[in-house]
Amino acid sequence: MDVELPELPFPLRTYGPDGNWSYEDGVLTGWAGARQDRFVPPTGEALDPAADAPRLLGAPEGDFQLIARVTVGFAASFDAGVLYVHVGERAWAKLCLEYSPDVPTVCTVVTRGHSDDANSFTVEGSSVWLRISRTGRAFAFHASRDGEHWTFVRLFTLADEGPASAALVGFMAQSPVGEGCVVTFDHLAYRDSWPQGLRDGS
Repeated sequence: MDVELPELPFPLRTYGPDGNWSYEDGVLTGWAGARQDRFVPPTGEALDPAADAPRLLGAPEGDFQLIARVTVGFAASFDAGVLYVHVGERAWAKLCLEYSPDVPTVCTVVTRGHSDDANSFTVEGSSVWLRISRTGRAFAFHASRDGEHWTFVRLFTLADEGPASAALVGFMAQSPVGEGCVVTFDHLAYRDSWPQGLRDGS
């Protein structure tokens, strides 16, 4: 199913399980079902081929920034709302507001064959602003408590499994160990540029 959001210059398509995606008055809403997640354990455990989570993704052109305030209806550990970038089946990354495991936390996962997992900073309440940016082959993750001052979280590339220009980006909801959760994305914004500075708060 294709979804058009007025804030974005490219259409979005659903991937994975049904996320019951809806959009109204500037608010995008999605649902993760019980034990839905995308993670390839670095400990060598076998990947369950059925492991997946609802995603709504599109293909921007050139340099960009994708911004949203993410709010999560936390019900269990690791419930999360996610900005997501996908280059290949084992080359993708997540910027999450996650209940990790007992306090809302900005977390990141970068998967190159197997996933890593890193926590950034904790958040009061259930909302935070997240931003994915791209220039050339590089991606950057930022987060903000107020939507004005941005904290640098991560800089990386996924291009080994495909051109960065072919990346899909968008939104995901997850509930790895819980019975499901609802995620909303608002204050959506798109810019066709790379941030002026990665570490200066801009």
